[in-house]
Amino acid sequence: MTGIEYDDFLDLEYEPAETDLVCAFRIDPAADMTMDEAASRVASESSNGTWAALHVDEDELTDLGAVACEIDGDAVTVAYPDALFEPGSMPQILSCIAGNIMGMKAVDTIRLEDCHWPESIVSAFPGPQFGPSVAHEKLDAGERPVLATVPKPKVGLSTDAHVRVGEEAWRGGVDLLKDDENLTDQDFNPFEDRLADSLAARDRVEDDVGERKDYLVNVTGETNEMLERVDLVAEHGGGFVMVDVITCGWSAVQSVRDRAEEHDLAIHAHRAMHAAFDRLPHHGVSMRVLAQISRLCGVDHIHTGTAGLGKLENEDTPGINEWLTAELYGLEPVLPVASGGLHPGVVDQLLEALGTDIIVQAGGGIHGHPDGTHAGAKALRQSVEASMADVSLEAYADDHEELATALEKWGAETPR
Repeated sequence: MTGIEYDDFLDLEYEPAETDLVCAFRIDPAADMTMDEAASRVASESSNGTWAALHVDEDELTDLGAVACEIDGDAVTVAYPDALFEPGSMPQILSCIAGNIMGMKAVDTIRLEDCHWPESIVSAFPGPQFGPSVAHEKLDAGERPVLATVPKPKVGLSTDAHVRVGEEAWRGGVDLLKDDENLTDQDFNPFEDRLADSLAARDRVEDDVGERKDYLVNVTGETNEMLERVDLVAEHGGGFVMVDVITCGWSAVQSVRDRAEEHDLAIHAHRAMHAAFDRLPHHGVSMRVLAQISRLCGVDHIHTGTAGLGKLENEDTPGINEWLTAELYGLEPVLPVASGGLHPGVVDQLLEALGTDIIVQAGGGIHGHPDGTHAGAKALRQSVEASMADVSLEAYADDHEELATALEKWGAETPR
């Protein structure tokens, strides 16, 4: 019998079932394709179709075809039956919904904008262990934003210098020291030395200032090496690990999530390489979808942008943050991280745009303070205190010289 053809993957009358994974695409068809033709080919290629008509025994064929069920201008909705997917395998899901279709000749460009995840798929993933609760379960941030910093320059500091900068920042009022995305286990700053010495400094600071502090150490590497590094963090008494989730791959993230749970560790997700997928507005995978994947795989916090107040290109940061913290079949929420070019002079605008249930991370905005890292950390903490008290930064600076110096240096401008 003649098997499935392209027309079988287009049904504009179809209403997605509750168990369907529903994906929203933006499509620019190839010059010789209508939108209907391009949409049907996307649904075909991402499920059980092929370019040639087949002769198959329908009694042996499971109906796992996706359906292009809505077309509105360049917006195309495709519904996928949940049986198409291996439970709990994010790589397999993405091989379907963001795989070959990204390079098809039938489309000039295609972008996966959003996903509606059914409970039948979500339930196979662990989600975060902690999410926003790290603010009070692992730290003493309470109702204010968690504050973090990366020693700068991001690579090149010796272990001793890295630890010294971290200790100054902790003493100035930040909660978390953080590695940057490309610092792992280099000769100038070996992983285990940095881990042990930083956590020893953390313990000293906690004893002196009476606040819990911690370290987001970058465990990114080959998967087995990452798991060994997670074990080392636990052995040295750390409470967090950091993973470059996109560059190391989602299967590796899932492995780290399982190991982190064994040690009661929270996972900080850096999104390095995300712009290779999401920067072009007409092609690739949106940051919204990448954030969704991260939540399902189980990270506790992830960088989502600064709502235009930092140095990096951003998408709809408030909308992404809202999705990360919304109810999702009982899955824990994710704590969004704002980072990239932040400094004390923009904190009030940032919190007005994104709220206080975030991590505020500043690098150069702390270490570039004219009076050094300790003063820069104090200025960042002061800017948060002012914003939480609904006092203007300028007024608060009258009695807080570190903030006054920061405002004099940077004002309320955003860097490029």
